[in-house]
Amino acid sequence: MGVVSDMLKDVKLPKMIKVKQNFQREKINDISAALRSELMNDKIKSTIKPGMKIAITGGSRGVANVALIIKEVAAFVKELGAEPFIIPAMGSHGGATAEGQVEVLESFGITEEYCGCPIKASMETKQIGYTDETAFERQFPVFIDKYAAEADGIILVNRIKTHPAFRGTYESGLMKMMTIGLGKQKGAETCHEVGVKHLAALIPLFGNAILKNANVLFGVGTIENPFDETCKIIALTNKEIPEKEPALLLESKTLMPKILIEKTDVLIVDKIGKNFSGDGMDPNITGTFPTPYASGGIDAQRVVLLDLSDETHGNANGLGMAHMVTKRLFDKSDLEKTYPNSLTAKIVKNIKIPMILKSDKEAIQAAVKTCVDINKESPDIIRIPNSLHIEYIEISESLLEKAKQIPDMEILDEAKDFSFDISGNLW
Repeated sequence: MGVVSDMLKDVKLPKMIKVKQNFQREKINDISAALRSELMNDKIKSTIKPGMKIAITGGSRGVANVALIIKEVAAFVKELGAEPFIIPAMGSHGGATAEGQVEVLESFGITEEYCGCPIKASMETKQIGYTDETAFERQFPVFIDKYAAEADGIILVNRIKTHPAFRGTYESGLMKMMTIGLGKQKGAETCHEVGVKHLAALIPLFGNAILKNANVLFGVGTIENPFDETCKIIALTNKEIPEKEPALLLESKTLMPKILIEKTDVLIVDKIGKNFSGDGMDPNITGTFPTPYASGGIDAQRVVLLDLSDETHGNANGLGMAHMVTKRLFDKSDLEKTYPNSLTAKIVKNIKIPMILKSDKEAIQAAVKTCVDINKESPDIIRIPNSLHIEYIEISESLLEKAKQIPDMEILDEAKDFSFDISGNLW
């Protein structure tokens, strides 16, 4: 037994109880029909002419039904006699390589075979103009994907949602898809050059410049319910995007789930990854914000991360916001895929290396041991599978009475010990 294991061996862990968090669950049952209804609107349909070569954006987030939506948009474009193709629109994600970005798309089911059209991937960009001189007393060059710039039209596809690092009129959505996603690494870095605290001003500045200088036909925006299910699809013309997206963002915020117990000693997150959040785990849920320009989520004295998702392809963005991680997670991390995003966004806090423990058990024990001003005999612990799916979570015995007072929290099971295997990892 090593020194660390010896120091942790007597740290007590509480029994855990499975609970269900009940959230509003309105959703679209027929995605294709709902999308088709939006696309058939004359103001949308009329933007597509026979023979046009049209770029459709595919992002790096785990957006619900994204492959189906892109497939249906591509089919719609072909029905009107135009030629669709898909471009990765994800800034520096995917390790800032064309191959890596295609890999990200494919992990979401966005393939040429499924969508019925080519994927054209390149990190090459073209400058299409400058921003207006309405901020920072200077103009910024505006870059977008080479294939998008050369296309006859661009269709944006993205989820509208609260951003994990800043607050503004536009956060994650269609305007950001243009500014950061279409910009590839070069465009994203240009926008981030003056810091994340200015993104609220820069996203509409860059977005409007792209709308002015590139042939954006329309955007398909989605809103998701607390269960990561599509509950709204709306197609917006290029003029409607800046006008209507702010209200859609506010609508999406009303649907964001949360951990209904607001404070805990230790938060355990089973898996992080880009498919769950751009930050690996959504700070709006976990409270692990990488910048001081946004706040919210649970208040946890220590955060423990156990593993990386397969879909993140080694991108460990977010591990720096934890206090303890397992060696398993660290060994899966690919720094060549993790660092480009931070180098581009000028945010480094979220990729720093935390304490690395050899097993799940020791990572949790280390978190409890290093907490202060808590009941070490019965610590408060909450465990979630990831930041995107928090309907079913686990809480420690010490939180049971509090949970019973929360109307939307349902107790599902009796208290049970953590189930560790011989190596100290959870079953």
